[in-house]
Amino acid sequence: MIKINKVRNKTKAILILFDIRSAINVGAIFRTADAVGIEKIYLVGTTPTPIDQFGRIQKDIAKSALGAENFVKWEYKKNLSVIITKLKREGYKIIAIEQNKKSIDYRKIKIPAKVAFMLGPEVGGLNEKILGKCDLIAEIPMHGKKESLNVSVACGVALFRILRN
Repeated sequence: MIKINKVRNKTKAILILFDIRSAINVGAIFRTADAVGIEKIYLVGTTPTPIDQFGRIQKDIAKSALGAENFVKWEYKKNLSVIITKLKREGYKIIAIEQNKKSIDYRKIKIPAKVAFMLGPEVGGLNEKILGKCDLIAEIPMHGKKESLNVSVACGVALFRILRN
């Protein structure tokens, strides 16, 4: 087990997970969210939730989250546009973690007082229409032969770097 010193961050940060199909990845993201102080996670579209529509615990999320799903607030929403509109109205800046021609290096991000990080499906990523609604697109530079990271790994790398600047 890796122990991390707790650092109090004044930024109000939330996560939006859109169409992430893997319950194991969602659980891992819950653990990371708890570790970095994310206030809430919006689970959107096809993203699985810790409790299914019948009130049953989603075992793969519980297994990989190790209880973090019980500490980090979460809410399921079917429609992504509704969430983006709501958060922008509340003063949140939306930052997508994605590879894109308009992205900037995630190490150069200066976070505002209220930020919502959005991650999307692993295979296709967030589409251009969704990215167009974001205030910023942050990318983790890749130096190896592979073009991308697993979504839960990318979430951890990005959040720890950006929120600890």
